[in-house]
Amino acid sequence: MRNNPDILKELNMDFPLILAPMFLVSNMAMMKAGMRAGIMAVFPSLNFRKEGELAAVLDELNTYHQENKSGNYGVNIIVQKSNPLSAKHAKICLEKEVPFIITSLGNPKEIIEGAHAYGGKVFCDVTNLVHAKKCHDLGCDGFIAVGQGAGGHAGPNPLQVLIPALREQFPDTPVIAAGGIATGAGLLSVQALGAIGASVGTRFIASEEAGVNDAYKNAIVDSGMDDIVMTTKLSGTPCAVISNESAKKMGLKQNAFERWMSKNPRTKKWFKTLIQIRGMKKLEKSILPNNYQKLWTAGKSSELVHEVLSCEEIVKRFKKEWEETRKDLGII
Repeated sequence: MRNNPDILKELNMDFPLILAPMFLVSNMAMMKAGMRAGIMAVFPSLNFRKEGELAAVLDELNTYHQENKSGNYGVNIIVQKSNPLSAKHAKICLEKEVPFIITSLGNPKEIIEGAHAYGGKVFCDVTNLVHAKKCHDLGCDGFIAVGQGAGGHAGPNPLQVLIPALREQFPDTPVIAAGGIATGAGLLSVQALGAIGASVGTRFIASEEAGVNDAYKNAIVDSGMDDIVMTTKLSGTPCAVISNESAKKMGLKQNAFERWMSKNPRTKKWFKTLIQIRGMKKLEKSILPNNYQKLWTAGKSSELVHEVLSCEEIVKRFKKEWEETRKDLGII
């Protein structure tokens, strides 16, 4: 089973593309633009941390979807224990019956069970077969295969290996590819490997709707693949950022004491939480207008981003390039 269009139809997607959840970047304008374009638009629950904010956003999106019918929306929840809002945000999302949820880093059991109770779908971020098996055995509806080159918490394995391995081990579970995809040809390439679609983030940072300053957007346009580096200083987990003075000042690796605190059974939970909170604050400062701090997450697909466009224009280009590549390969 190389492709499963039924799951895309169930998710109300006209095109196999997910506007990936991006911390501090994803906003309501991007969600609505993605939905209008017929794709799945996803935001991280951590983008809305104030009391009552997440519930209000979900109410607005549910109403918008009911009125417009096109595309769909979802929420990404970090279910790792170091996320202090994980349980609270999961409860709100399940109460509001979010149609599509992506889980990251931790145990998705409760979210899978809760979403399935009302017909919601849950895909889990996976970077290897070990975590994939755990999610599969819990009954997830699909995998987000996070490979090399992804923005944020990129995986260590190339998609050319990870996707076929997931399809071989779990033939009943659909796979969405994430990492290094910024064109319609890139989308088609991961479909050839066995994915049903792709999750794209970095390309949408350089969008008119993105909730970040122009310096960040321009940095995406100006950066190449060799400008993207991995750091564990931001969240404790390897995270892809643009190599600049701010990133160099922060450093790329935790020191011996930080590594020990992150692994010690007595300290790891609160220490990881502390690291994540500090990292979030650094990123928040970096997206503000005229801020001196320029700590920006991005994937290696920034190499293929050459201009700032609207989200809908980006989707149109994906569709056009996808069709043209199919014709070039004689698929149509």
